[in-house]
Amino acid sequence: MNLATLEDLDDLDKRIVVALQHDGRASWRAVAEAVDGSVTTVSRRGQQLIADGVVRVAAVPALGADGPSDSFWVRINCATGTQVQVAAALAANPDVRFCTIVTGGYDVILELVVRGGAAHHARILQEVQSVPGVERWRSDLILHVYKVSFDWGRQLYRELLGPPAEGDEAEAAEPVTCAPEHFDDADRQIIAALRDDGRRTFQSIADEVGMNESSVRRRFERLRASQCISLLTLVPSAALGMSSEALMTVKVAPSRIDAVAHELARYPFVRYLAAMLDENSLLCEIITPTVEELYAFITGSLARLDGVEGWNASLEVLYLKRGFVETPWWRAQASEIAAG
Repeated sequence: MNLATLEDLDDLDKRIVVALQHDGRASWRAVAEAVDGSVTTVSRRGQQLIADGVVRVAAVPALGADGPSDSFWVRINCATGTQVQVAAALAANPDVRFCTIVTGGYDVILELVVRGGAAHHARILQEVQSVPGVERWRSDLILHVYKVSFDWGRQLYRELLGPPAEGDEAEAAEPVTCAPEHFDDADRQIIAALRDDGRRTFQSIADEVGMNESSVRRRFERLRASQCISLLTLVPSAALGMSSEALMTVKVAPSRIDAVAHELARYPFVRYLAAMLDENSLLCEIITPTVEELYAFITGSLARLDGVEGWNASLEVLYLKRGFVETPWWRAQASEIAAG
């Protein structure tokens, strides 16, 4: 994918993307009905968006599928000119769940998931610290995740999808943690088959794993209904004309952390929200159409929340990985940006 591809997307393309964010496995007929287009056109456009690397649909197990884990938010300063190389090496690490290159006081920010308990913390963190190009780093334990949303495009086309269904409001979007006993070997084979292509047909998966189609479908639907599997539709924010992705660390009065978190979770452009161990703070990832709207949120909403004491922030320049899945566009974008 090149940057020009994003500039060529029209309104129908963007609506297809938002519909796929809502349900990455929706049939092209269902997507066509949602966006008010013909099945032939929507199918052709949607498949082209995937082929061009603008969209990637992937299925991943929920945290806890491999046993207890702890998550750390890691901020890194790199040697001059090594940000992309450092980020690429970190994105290749299977324990890295999220990785992005940012502006501001740090160069690379990532989420590192350490499985197996505290005895493994030092080893895994040391692996990150020893990546060539890493000069300084700071890690912080994620205490509680309030919200993870892959449906942020809804804010642009709310009329397309309608309001969230009852029980699906943003403030109720805390992720579910599953346990290893919720999965058997067949379940894991199905998830692995859907990791690279979340839109694969159940029949093709059944042929690969040696099961019948109805069994594969039933197992997938059970995992999805119990929220033991997440269906990600990865797309660069620029594809929807969004120009501002920010990571904010919001300092909050200790007694107000939970109340402020639930208030922030209500905003559709808040994609991720978690409580951190250090400095009684909340980590908030925000995506807005323009910098002006980000400013309006900070001055008109965030600054007025009872208990908010201050914040610091970085803009995301290029994210390489989300939900343990690498984005299909980061290498091409990194090359184009480097070439000027």
